[in-house]
Amino acid sequence: MTDSSEKNTIRVALPFHLRNLARIEGDALIDVAAPVTIRSVLDALEARYPMLRGTIREYETGKRRAFLRFFVCEEDWSLESVDKPLPEAVVSGKEIFLILGAIAGG
Repeated sequence: MTDSSEKNTIRVALPFHLRNLARIEGDALIDVAAPVTIRSVLDALEARYPMLRGTIREYETGKRRAFLRFFVCEEDWSLESVDKPLPEAVVSGKEIFLILGAIAGG
C-alpha cells in the first residue's frame, strides 16, 4: 500500500490541442498524492496547468467532456469511476495516463 503523503509522478499524454493550450511539449509530468485516481490526476493536472480547467471536465459537474476519452494500460477507462485507483504501472510511471480526443462525423 502506498503512503498517502508520498507523491507519485504520473505521465499524462494529452491531445495536441490541449498540449498546445498548456504549452506542453511531450507528456505532462504531474505529481499526485496517493491514492492515484482519475480524479486526483485531473485535479493535479488542472492545478499545474490552470488553462486546462473546463477543457477536460465540465466546470459545473466535473464530468468528462463528451469528446475526450481516458486510456489506462491500453484499456478505455472513460466510463470507470473517477475514484477507482489507477494500476501500479501508471502510478509508478511505467505506463502513461492517456487522454484522447474522440472523432465524430459521417
